[in-house]
Amino acid sequence: MTAAVSTTRAGGRHRAPELSSFQQWRALTGRVIASQLRTHELTVALLAPAIFAIGFYLPLRFVMRIQGIDYAQFVMPIIVLQAMAFTAISAASRGAAEELNGINPRFKTMPIGPAVPLLARIGGATFRSALSLIAALFYGYLIGFRFTGGIGPAVLFVTIAMLVGTAFAMGGDAIGVLSRSPEATSQALTLPQLILGMLSTGFVPEEGFPEWIRPFARNQPISQFAHAMRDLAEGTVNSAALIPALLWCLAFVVIFAPLSIWANVRRQ
Repeated sequence: MTAAVSTTRAGGRHRAPELSSFQQWRALTGRVIASQLRTHELTVALLAPAIFAIGFYLPLRFVMRIQGIDYAQFVMPIIVLQAMAFTAISAASRGAAEELNGINPRFKTMPIGPAVPLLARIGGATFRSALSLIAALFYGYLIGFRFTGGIGPAVLFVTIAMLVGTAFAMGGDAIGVLSRSPEATSQALTLPQLILGMLSTGFVPEEGFPEWIRPFARNQPISQFAHAMRDLAEGTVNSAALIPALLWCLAFVVIFAPLSIWANVRRQ
């Protein structure tokens, strides 16, 4: 597919044109997206945010209304972040499956850029994240969520969501490639997602937690993302909320990107 192949015709040797790294990436990314279509991963990406919206919004909206909280505005960031976390689990499963089935080792023997297969899987995961984000915003609008802060904050809201999704996908891919077990990888990533999600201020305000756990609930990354995204949606964000969220995004990229590259380009 990507290698230059020599053939002999009429006494001469003809060499097929070599594909650039970008063309290789585009072809392999298309392969990932086609696989996501066949396995209905993209269908799940579109439906999962609806489940999150129904499961989170309906049980708590009346309680939050009594407290004077517009729960559609409040809960929307965590719906988006949960969708991004599911993308990471999918990326981990794909990375583990391709390592287990020998696809990654086979790519290493071919004249393909060493990072191209990884970037293709991340490209496919980013495509899935974008679909999930669009679906989450659509369902959010159905329950009453609105961007009231203007275009600029809305774009930054989307940017943070996609940065988080891409960083999580890189981390998930690295864990999957290293573990070589799709089932174990999915189970291992689900628990931290649930813990950080439930012990965050994405579902309830900080005051809803016991006093002893409030510092953790307030300062952990999911809470920081949710706080900044909530303020961006309402147009009230300031540096005290935005800078910690951006620093957490940077930290995840700095940690997960090298780990993912190392896991994929290393030789067995």
